[in-house]
Amino acid sequence: MINYKKIVATGIFFILMYFLGGGLAILVNAIERDELKEAKEENWGLGFYEKGQQPTANATQDELKKYDAYYIGDSKEKIIYLTFDAGYENGNTPPILDALKKHNVPATFFLVGNYITSNKDLVKRMVDEGHCVANHTYSHPNMASISSMDAFRKELEDLEAAFEEATGQKMPKYYRPPQGKFSKKNMEMAKELGYKTFFWSLAYVDWLNDKQPTKEQAFDKLLGRIHPGAVVLLHSTSKTNAEILDELLTKWKEMGYRFGSLDELIECYEND
Repeated sequence: MINYKKIVATGIFFILMYFLGGGLAILVNAIERDELKEAKEENWGLGFYEKGQQPTANATQDELKKYDAYYIGDSKEKIIYLTFDAGYENGNTPPILDALKKHNVPATFFLVGNYITSNKDLVKRMVDEGHCVANHTYSHPNMASISSMDAFRKELEDLEAAFEEATGQKMPKYYRPPQGKFSKKNMEMAKELGYKTFFWSLAYVDWLNDKQPTKEQAFDKLLGRIHPGAVVLLHSTSKTNAEILDELLTKWKEMGYRFGSLDELIECYEND
């Protein structure tokens, strides 16, 4: 005699095991994906959707704040935080400094080791004229690929030592990841070393020396996409930037913007 109840019960049992097993597999995969996400190397990226409005990024400011990291300021305040990255010098920094001095605008220069050791007079001028000189690592590697704290620390501390030798001053513990490559682990190590990590909310392709943007192309990006709380990244190697900065600063001021330091950017979140 066929025991239909037993057959049904057995079938239900195997069906449950199938779905529970699948659910378990999904859960395991989700955990694995989360672990990968923790270690995943990412490229800093932005999305602009509306003129004059803050862009979105591949990490929110609230998420970044856990790691003492920043990319943007207050959405209600028309303030610009101007920063420059420099891996070498090709004669364009002096006119950039001239324009900053003319407009009494503070900036932060994220420098690498070769720049500091080869251009001590320019580095001293940056400091003497009230600008912040900060850490872009000694040799500009992909820091997100470095898993050893000793190797990570060496890149930052070697630059600190070069800066102190050149200026006699301690370097502020402000750090920008080379190439915009980062990971959560990367930011955790920077925080553990006492560093604040800075990304950006506005940049454009200005680093190709043999393919410099025209003035019109530069203004299209730098005026069209400027927004409250903007952390602007420019390269001081850019001939275009050197030629337009005086006019650019004038135009930004005419749009109602003022300029702040990264110290001020940090304060706006600490007082939040």
